[in-house]
Amino acid sequence: MSQEYIFGWHAVDAVLKREPDRLQRVWIQTGRQDKRVKAVTGALDGLGVRWQIVHRKELDERVSGVHQGIVAAVSASKEWTEDDLLSQLASSEKPPFLLVLDGVTDPHNLGACMRTADAAGVQAVIVPKDKSATLTPVARKVACGAAETVPFVRVTNLARFLREIKEQGVWLIGTAGEADATLYQADFNGPVALVMGAEGKGMRRLTREHCDQLINIPMAGHVDSLNVSVATGVCLFEAVRQRLG
Repeated sequence: MSQEYIFGWHAVDAVLKREPDRLQRVWIQTGRQDKRVKAVTGALDGLGVRWQIVHRKELDERVSGVHQGIVAAVSASKEWTEDDLLSQLASSEKPPFLLVLDGVTDPHNLGACMRTADAAGVQAVIVPKDKSATLTPVARKVACGAAETVPFVRVTNLARFLREIKEQGVWLIGTAGEADATLYQADFNGPVALVMGAEGKGMRRLTREHCDQLINIPMAGHVDSLNVSVATGVCLFEAVRQRLG
């Protein structure tokens, strides 16, 4: 069985609560004796999962990133396929609410987008298999557990996938700085997918051409763009406001 490492308290706690069968072994930095450590080690004991107190150097050697004093070896999570998602959309009673990230290559930004997507109730995050960040340990740590709750789907041909969900009635709203309409003029009710492009370059041409509507975020200051994870949060929660109303 393939194995991967996760780190950070939120990421490990999310697996412990939602997918405990994946846990294989846990290492915790020496010197920590707070309630959080006792709660986690108690739960691990209940599951029969081995854990060990080690020096920080050993954790630093296992992973690269701010591990916060905890690292876990877990069995690799099942990756959702395009067919899995399309099948779920066809059978779900809820109108689809999706996030598409085209060309987001920074794992920190991907993790932040996953965390926001979870908070907003997004049903899946979709990325192209090429030129996109994946759920690395860093992305999972930044996601604070959202990587274990929000389906993450990598598609071979993003343009083809967008055509397929349009055929299922999903309205594609893309973001572009030069768009005439603003975020607040878009209608996020019903089946919808928000499409975000990479910082600087934005969406690729084919992705842009498949969008039903292009919008921009009104900028009142001297800065002409936002970090992609911040822009994603702004757009998703305008969608949440509308969908709750």
